[in-house]
Amino acid sequence: MPKSENQKLKLLYIIKILTEETDECTPISTKDLIERLEEYNIAAERKTIYTDIECLRDFGYDIGFDGNRKKGGYFLASRDFELAELKMLVDMVQASRFLTIKRSRELIKKIEKLAGKREATELQRTVYVANRAKAVNEGVYYTVDRIHRAIAENKSISFQYLEYTVSSQWQLRKGGKRYHISPYFLTWNHENYYLIAYDEDRQETRHYRVDRMKDLEIESTERQGRELFRNFDVAAYSNVAFNMYGGEEKHVKLVFVNALANVVVDRFGKDVTIRKEDEEHFSVSVNVAVSPQFYGWIAGFGTGAQIVSPKKEAEHYREYLQEILGMYE
Repeated sequence: MPKSENQKLKLLYIIKILTEETDECTPISTKDLIERLEEYNIAAERKTIYTDIECLRDFGYDIGFDGNRKKGGYFLASRDFELAELKMLVDMVQASRFLTIKRSRELIKKIEKLAGKREATELQRTVYVANRAKAVNEGVYYTVDRIHRAIAENKSISFQYLEYTVSSQWQLRKGGKRYHISPYFLTWNHENYYLIAYDEDRQETRHYRVDRMKDLEIESTERQGRELFRNFDVAAYSNVAFNMYGGEEKHVKLVFVNALANVVVDRFGKDVTIRKEDEEHFSVSVNVAVSPQFYGWIAGFGTGAQIVSPKKEAEHYREYLQEILGMYE
């Protein structure tokens, strides 16, 4: 049989066909594989297919064979990702608020290519992104990439920052004035992507929503605040800053009813020390960024949670509740 012009690509096309079209439930027969290769203008015979498969196996591909005469054939027996793992990745993309609907769908399509055609259909039926709260900034991919590059190169960055107005429009905060900061960590918190950085003007730690950054540029100057971040604990910072809202960090003692133990561990981490107060209550002593968001979190538990100390913070919380109550008098 004369060789076709694409003969040198035969192994590549064989693994392409096995990857895209087969799994243990849908093998491809030698006859069908030869016919599929002909569609790519590649000539093949049974004996050469056997040799090619062995060559791919020697290279490391896990290619199985089903000996069933009617429905048997070759199939790709294992992949880099299991179907359960791909489903989890799709769920994470769907849940991500910093990705736009367009970007979410594009990324899910790429994830589907990591599975066979049959398995890809199982991923497709779980795609529900249209009604999710999503970002509007299409450039977030490139923003994240530039931030990573700036961190790797030890460079400062500058950007403009967007905010949403009561007229349902996005506008530039501070009249479009550029923020100049030193980036250190990217973190995920409450379905949003944040950059934890050193504010060069305020000389303090700050965080910024990545999807609200606009026109980010890497500066020629080196980062500042390195000593501040030498032993920085990102998880602890995220736990202290409720919903990533700022506030003065303070050490407080909180008392909860026993039924809220899981909620407290989810909020402050499994290493939080829980102390028994009585048969129905326990207490924790934690560092928090005291803010209206923290008070709102406590208020959400009604009589099931209480700020015990410092007394000054308990009094501030009482004033917070009274101010809200005053709106309804």
